[in-house]
Amino acid sequence: MHNYLTLEAINKLKEEIEYRKVVVRKQINEDLKEARAQGDLSENFEYKAAKRDRARNEGRIRHLERMIRTAKIIQDDTAEDEVGIGKIVSIRFLSDDDVEDFHIVTTIEADPINNKISIESPLGRAIYKHKVNEEVTVVSPEGKYSVKIEKVAYDKGHDE
Repeated sequence: MHNYLTLEAINKLKEEIEYRKVVVRKQINEDLKEARAQGDLSENFEYKAAKRDRARNEGRIRHLERMIRTAKIIQDDTAEDEVGIGKIVSIRFLSDDDVEDFHIVTTIEADPINNKISIESPLGRAIYKHKVNEEVTVVSPEGKYSVKIEKVAYDKGHDE
């Protein structure tokens, strides 16, 4: 599976990796050194916690490096009235006539609870590169449903 990422998203991942390697690793190693100095490691909670933190940090570094390695770099070349990354899209769910706004984002920025969906999600994949007033069928694990794209706008922080 590929992670669809922009160059900006990849740079953010690289920054996090560097931070974890330089700052977090150093802090964890200091915590481990202090915990070892306390003696009996078999019942030393601080030592066990520091080892757990080290394992989590190293796991996160490996995960981020794998995301970068398997990333498919994308650029948003969509027209102004097409659904694309970094845009806010108003969607009408035709089954109940409910309208919701969604922010289209990359894989690492996805946060469905806050209506940030990636183009890899069923809804994101279905509406990506479609235009205002188009009706689209979404195929999701819960079944098929239809939506209409009501409005497409750039995110407020986007440079036009």
